[in-house]
Amino acid sequence: APAKAKKPAAKPLHPPFAVMIVAAIKALKERGGSSRQAIMKFILANNKIADADKAKVRAKLAIRKLLAAKKLVPVKGSFKLAKEEPKPKKAKKAKKPAAKKVKKAKKPAAKKVKK
Repeated sequence: APAKAKKPAAKPLHPPFAVMIVAAIKALKERGGSSRQAIMKFILANNKIADADKAKVRAKLAIRKLLAAKKLVPVKGSFKLAKEEPKPKKAKKAKKPAAKKVKKAKKPAAKKVKK
C-alpha cells in the first residue's frame, strides 16, 4: 500500500503555553501567586483550545520549564512571576588617553661634501 503523505500539523490557534501562563498570572494579579487550576481556568476561558486534557499536561510542562528558567517562583502551591532584576549597568571604563606619539626631532641630513 502506498504510504500516505503526512499532512503538516495545523498551527495552533493560540500562543505558546509559556506565553499564556505568564499572561494569566499577570492578568489574575493575585498577591500570593496564582494556582495551577486558576491559571488553567484563565487560559481555557481566554484562548481557543481544542482539548482541555492535553492543555493541562502542556501547561504543567510549560510551568516546569518556566520554573527551571527562573521566570516563575513557586509560592505555597502557586506561582508568581519572578521579579526582573534590574540589569547591572556596566561601569563605564575610563578611556585611557591615547598615548601621544612623541615625534622625534628630525636630524638635519648630513650635507654631502663634494670631493
